[in-house]
Amino acid sequence: MQENPKIGNIQETLKWNQPSYVPKPSIGTTIRIHWLASQPNQYGLYVHCQTNLISRFKKKYKNLFHYEGNRALIFKERDQIPIPELKTCILMGLTYHQKK
Repeated sequence: MQENPKIGNIQETLKWNQPSYVPKPSIGTTIRIHWLASQPNQYGLYVHCQTNLISRFKKKYKNLFHYEGNRALIFKERDQIPIPELKTCILMGLTYHQKK
């Protein structure tokens, strides 16, 4: 990854039938993208619920995102996505173990 070469190659896989992006275990945590049929107009970017990532995202970005507990950023299909801030959140997840 260009922003942080320590992340190295990210493995793209399916976990629970969801697209998942896995960095080296000692570097970061898995990030998943998920959609629920019960809420078809929204989707989420999920992180491991035992991390403090969502609380860190809330501290950094307050009300910029919609949050689901300690596990996800939630987007509605017509939301304007704040790309630079979302990119920062993804990078924080992919480097989570470096910055605990």
